[in-house]
Amino acid sequence: MTATMRAMVLEHPGRASGHPLVAKDIARPEAAPGMLVARVRACGVCRTDLQLCEGDLEAHVLPIVPGHQIVGTVESVGAGVDAWHPGDRLGAAWLGGACGVCAACRAGRENLCEKARFTGWDLNGGYATHVAVHADFALRLPDGFDDLAAAPLLCGGVIGYRSFQRCRVEPGGKLGLYGFGASALITIQVARHFGCRVFVATRAERDRERARQLGAEWVGGYDERPPEALDAAITFAPSGDVVRSALRALGRGGTVAINAIHLDLLPEMPYAELWWERSLVSVANFTRQDARDFLRLAADIPVRTAFETHPMEEANVALQRLAEGRVDGAAVLLM
Repeated sequence: MTATMRAMVLEHPGRASGHPLVAKDIARPEAAPGMLVARVRACGVCRTDLQLCEGDLEAHVLPIVPGHQIVGTVESVGAGVDAWHPGDRLGAAWLGGACGVCAACRAGRENLCEKARFTGWDLNGGYATHVAVHADFALRLPDGFDDLAAAPLLCGGVIGYRSFQRCRVEPGGKLGLYGFGASALITIQVARHFGCRVFVATRAERDRERARQLGAEWVGGYDERPPEALDAAITFAPSGDVVRSALRALGRGGTVAINAIHLDLLPEMPYAELWWERSLVSVANFTRQDARDFLRLAADIPVRTAFETHPMEEANVALQRLAEGRVDGAAVLLM
């Protein structure tokens, strides 16, 4: 008799308000060679999950179990796996696999591998009681973070860290954060750790107050200019208009890193806003080394996450709250 598990399954994309995920029993994965099967303890709800469920991000596989900020406990280990054992705690994140042999992988840029597979997009993710994980892509989690606190580190934290690296701001530099959700909340702590001056643009007064508490020296709206020209900026809102606002705030030679997998159209802009060697860069996924480096740093700082919790079968509620901008920090599902 085939073992089953409970999961929230996306069969057809639809608006979050229509509750596109279906709670159902599906076959529980087995630990194939090179794989682990883990019992999921917690799974963060990411804006990428929302974009997949609503159809803004084209599905690779349907039906699919979303979720890529997974904290779990190993239950079974496949052949050829020596580094993991039943009972070990693990994290599983967006990058679920890569070919390991292409030019990008050989250069340490597996985030750009054309055969990369992504958790919750190509592979069933963590909105379930169990998940299968490639052992080589499972992550060790710092002991200082419990399951709930660790979950937001595994996407918003890591991708925010890579965005910080991509925008090339120096210690003591002036960094703008455009949007202040779960990822920016972690990124500001990294930036302040490296001595950066931080300027935050966001809509909600709740987020502005939290930014002040975390060390932002200026907060304002997307249409406001910071009091000084920025050395770099990271945009978190999936809006081209916000990218343009960040670009306008840069000084000469500055860089805007776009932290988004989906973005609406970039607006038309005069070349003068890009001139003086200002740069726009995208941030595509992250490597395992990014994740390992960030998790060590998060423990050293230590980073503090903010989250609200929902039972797994209320995943649609969490997605709707995220769509409406009502999530305080990150939403985390409990199994």
